[in-house]
Order: sequence, then structure tokens, then C-alpha cells
Amino acid sequence: MTELLDYLITSKTRVKLILKFFLNSETRAYLRSLAEEFGESTNAVRVELNRLTEAGLLEAKNEGRTKVYQANKKHSLFNDLHNIVKKYLGIDTLIDEILSKLGNVETALIIGDYACGIDSGIIDLVVVGDFDRNYLQQLVEKVEYLIKRKIRVLVLNKEEFISLSDKFKKENAIIVWHENNVRDEN
Repeated sequence: MTELLDYLITSKTRVKLILKFFLNSETRAYLRSLAEEFGESTNAVRVELNRLTEAGLLEAKNEGRTKVYQANKKHSLFNDLHNIVKKYLGIDTLIDEILSKLGNVETALIIGDYACGIDSGIIDLVVVGDFDRNYLQQLVEKVEYLIKRKIRVLVLNKEEFISLSDKFKKENAIIVWHENNVRDEN
């Protein structure tokens, strides 16, 4: 799946923008910050932002003198693109091969670079629950090999999670698992 997206979309800048906006639908960004983050010229980023906006995949809103972009959650392809991005990054494998097999997982979320739509190669995963940590490590090692990315896990109990919940909200954490083993589909 990793190579498939690169073959389908030949513009590396467009791939970066799709990852940025469609992994976490709450992500908002403007031209200069994106150009800086991607290490690309503002012109190259502008061209792709315009294409995605004209296609209706992104929404652009003026905030003062700055145009801010965000995924258009109402677009008919939003959910499809969101799912493709999760597959591309290995998030679906992480859910299926770690969280569904652990047992008593109350909540799991992704924080850090991936929550910001940046494919840095290290997925920061927060897992809340009571389970065998040695088994967790075995599953993590297996999935790291499958998705060719490192997974950094923070295990919390319910009280610790509650005390840090404001921090996770500020970081636009992506909830990927809810209590009762219900997978998040957004």
C-alpha cells in the first residue's frame, strides 16, 4: 500500500498535503507553514493547495490576511481518503494487530507528528488499559516490521489519562480505539 499511493499520485507535495489534512481532519494550516514543514517552495505548495481546493477536497478560509486550509469533511470522498491515508501509514495494521489483540484496552490514541499529519517514521501511541506489557511489546515489534515505521508506546492507567486529557486535546490527538473494543472509523 505504501508504494501504491506514490504511484497513483506522482506529486510528492500533493501526497504530503493529503497525509497532512486527511489523517486528522482537525488539522488546519497555511501556505508558509506548509512550505516550511515540507521543505518546499511556497509556489510548489500553492499549486497543489489550489488543485486540492478546486477539487473540493480542501476548504480555504481567510483569517485576517492569511488563508487557512482544512480538509473538507463534507466532500463525498473524505472518508475514502481518510481510510486510504490510515492504510498508507499503517494505522489500520496498528489497530488490527495490536489493539484488537491486547485485551483490556479502554482507549488508544495517536499523538505527536502523526496526529499532525506528518509521516516522520515514528508513531506515538498512547494506550489506556490493563494488559500484559510484554505481550504489547511483542505485538509492537511485529507491527513495526509490517508497516516499516517505529512505534513509541505510552501506557497509562485511567487516572493518568484523565489528568493528561487536556494536553491530548491541545495536541489534536487522534482517537483510534474506544472502550468496549470499538474501533474508531473517523
